[in-house]
Amino acid sequence: MMPTQDATARADGAQARTEPETALPTAVLFDMDGTLVDTERLWWDAVETVARNLGRTLGPEDQPDVVGRPSQHTAVYLSSTMDISLSVSALAARLDETFTALVAQEVVPRPGALQFLHLLAGQGIPAAIVSASPRRVVELVRERLGRELFKLIVAFEDTAVSKPAPDPYLEAARRLGARPAECVVVEDSPVGLAAAEAAGCPVVVVPSTVPIDAAPGRTIITSLEEVTLPLLAQARGSER
Repeated sequence: MMPTQDATARADGAQARTEPETALPTAVLFDMDGTLVDTERLWWDAVETVARNLGRTLGPEDQPDVVGRPSQHTAVYLSSTMDISLSVSALAARLDETFTALVAQEVVPRPGALQFLHLLAGQGIPAAIVSASPRRVVELVRERLGRELFKLIVAFEDTAVSKPAPDPYLEAARRLGARPAECVVVEDSPVGLAAAEAAGCPVVVVPSTVPIDAAPGRTIITSLEEVTLPLLAQARGSER
């Protein structure tokens, strides 16, 4: 009689069954700012403070070049809209310093973040932080949330280009020995979402400051408190 489930014979004589469509992700790759911790607001506050001290007031029209962006991008953007003598590199350094100081004072996990991370740890699913923030900020957040909960981090310095390019998520998947399609990314912003989708990863989206439209390959939730193992399996199996 033919077997009722597809199986492949291994050299040792055992049967290795093909992976079911509802398999859990091989890894979960987390954005940090606004996703794991409430630092998206802190980043905006840092940029707003630096800009105000230089005579510039931020408004909603500035969000696309601030929210989810690395300091270098925001520095270039601010420099192009202001008449200042400060170099782009010096402005980026000032943004980083201001942001780091705010994070050191106030790191608040997003609702459900720690529960989600412990759920993954209980299942032996590695988690990574993939962030456009500098490494010293990411390490600070990692320590606050629990260093043991993360297999690795990929920070701004770890790739030639940052989000919205796919490089950070591709690098995380490479280091974990996983195909991007096997990983589930957790993101909150359009910039990070663009990076994850360009890398070929399915995405669980928890919008923070900017609404995200539904689309194939996106599982949109309102809080990390909604995450369950079936939801992760469903997210991994989604197609774009």
